[in-house]
Amino acid sequence: MRLHAEIVTVHTKHPFIIARGGQSEYRVVWVRLVDSDGAEGWGEASPSKFYGETADTVMVALQRFAPVLEHADAWSIDAIERELEKAMRWNASARCAVSAALHDLMGKRLGVPVWKLWGLDAKAAPLSSFTIGIAPDEATLRSRVQEAAHYPILKIKLGSHWDRDVLRIVREEAPKAILRVDANCAWTAKQALGMLDALNAVGVDMLEQPLPPEDLEGIKFVRDRANIPVIVDESCLVAADIPKLEGYVDGINIKLAKCGSLREALRMIAVARAHGLRVMCGCMVETTLGIAAAAHFSPLLDDADLDGAALLSDDPFEGPGIPDGRVVLGDTAGLGVTLRQ
Repeated sequence: MRLHAEIVTVHTKHPFIIARGGQSEYRVVWVRLVDSDGAEGWGEASPSKFYGETADTVMVALQRFAPVLEHADAWSIDAIERELEKAMRWNASARCAVSAALHDLMGKRLGVPVWKLWGLDAKAAPLSSFTIGIAPDEATLRSRVQEAAHYPILKIKLGSHWDRDVLRIVREEAPKAILRVDANCAWTAKQALGMLDALNAVGVDMLEQPLPPEDLEGIKFVRDRANIPVIVDESCLVAADIPKLEGYVDGINIKLAKCGSLREALRMIAVARAHGLRVMCGCMVETTLGIAAAAHFSPLLDDADLDGAALLSDDPFEGPGIPDGRVVLGDTAGLGVTLRQ
């Protein structure tokens, strides 16, 4: 197989800000695998500096992967993924792009969507949340919540100086929406404990990653005192991280850009279920191509946060998405993604 890659620059409709910062412009990497007969599989890397990756490091990693793929059998996805991990262990989004492309290629060869390859029921996919990033002022926040009125679940990014006001304003503008909160590691245990009454006051039904990833004791302290589920994102990268979380959290948030492959995501779901944990899948800011890879296993999830492409103003792809918050997969072969005309 020949590996082709290019950096694609996309822009969000509004600056996407979380507790660690943010921007309006994002660089993702579009990967194409072309087999000897000309058949193609597509994937996307959505790198995060938080995990030590950029679009440029992805391009370097892909150069390392090219020799592994050159003479590989495209059907041997497990074997290929093991070899990629040996070639470069920590470049998860780069490996994930290749994994997605391999699954896309397999589905296209067989003429079925990836969710059917896995024996799943597309109608079983949960609703996806839509994220409300940190806004600079009240007027901007109200406007963004109003724009998202057609989404039944809103995920509110907290970790700023006016978190309590943000909760109140969002609830005022979206009185019927299900509200979830993600602090992206920004709070201390004391701060999180102090926020529980405000979360309860507006009916928040999930709290994600309130504390830094390494502070599991602090997260357990908060979880033991909260009457809503506490799940972790940054504290859980791969399946091997899950057993230590039992008794400390209520669930995990899987991201392909963290775990490195679709196969690893399926392993994480199985291990989390074995430990009685709630399972969610999230995303980075990415195009429909990136979202599609996770959307195909969404029927296995309890919760989804697959809004990365919905945040964009210039998504170059079309395919599976979350119109009105519902994950729509379709019957197009592979990942079901095409370039916009």
